Amino acid sequence: MHATLPLLQKSDFPAISRQPLTTLQVNLGYRCNQSCVHCHVNAGPNRTEMMDAQTLALIAQVLAKRRMQTLDLTGGAPELHEGFRALVAQASALGVKVIDRCNLTILFEPGQEGLAAFLAQHRVEVVASMPCYSLVNVDKQRGEGVFDKSIAALQQLNALGYGQSGSGLALNLVYNPQGAVLPPSQSSLQADYKRELSKHFGIVFNELFVLANMPIQRFGSTLVSKGTFASYMALLKGSHAHANLPGVMCRNTVSVDWLGFLYDCDFNQQLGLPLGAAAPGERAHLRDLLHTDYHQQPIRVADHCYGCTAGQGSSCGGALVD
Repeated sequence: MHATLPLLQKSDFPAISRQPLTTLQVNLGYRCNQSCVHCHVNAGPNRTEMMDAQTLALIAQVLAKRRMQTLDLTGGAPELHEGFRALVAQASALGVKVIDRCNLTILFEPGQEGLAAFLAQHRVEVVASMPCYSLVNVDKQRGEGVFDKSIAALQQLNALGYGQSGSGLALNLVYNPQGAVLPPSQSSLQADYKRELSKHFGIVFNELFVLANMPIQRFGSTLVSKGTFASYMALLKGSHAHANLPGVMCRNTVSVDWLGFLYDCDFNQQLGLPLGAAAPGERAHLRDLLHTDYHQQPIRVADHCYGCTAGQGSSCGGALVD
């Protein structure tokens, strides 16, 4: 695995600062039932890092103290954490919107029986990875058999009301390019997805989020191996749109790793760039959010941040403009 941080730290990315905190994005652990080429977390079945019970218990406390609007759960496959369902129930009871970043195939893993019904019961927003509407492209990026399982999972979610008009059960899909290119127009690609998935499989969903691939972890290492890291960075920088800066997700989101440490975003988490702490040498922790909100604090930036501002922009909620 090639380290990309040394290639990213010397940066001219514009300075930005944190706005009022609305979203807590928590990585419950790196274990996953898939190993995708584009994965910026380098997750997989052999990863063992998972959040402990003591840290997990802090999440609901922070949500209540900071009056958070959204709990965004990610991984790995967040559903593989044994405390996932209890945490979702706690957050829902607080009136917090819960997002589950789901790879769809997890619905068919042993021990996950009833997962889809549980998500519907607690009105969890499902943000599901679906890199294409064709079998060949999905299986190429995510592994053989993933497409068929993903389709079956989407149909199962649709049957529970997800994506259906008036149900209030949001089902959003996520697209990542297969290589060192920017994603296409979100609105145009969404129209293609809706047409093809409806025509061939009877599937409906709410929105498609298009995300740029970040030049870090597994994808960044692949770029280095292929000798295309510099050209991809040139593409991101050359496509930077200053108008995207107000909408980048790090302004109102704090990212939490499986140990409970805080970062400005999930990408900084994977690069080991922690959110600023009160004292030199300290690392801000989830428990610190019980008495500090980090409002107006400078956000740590490096060249990978151009991945969020290139072209139409990219965030965990998809394009910033289209």
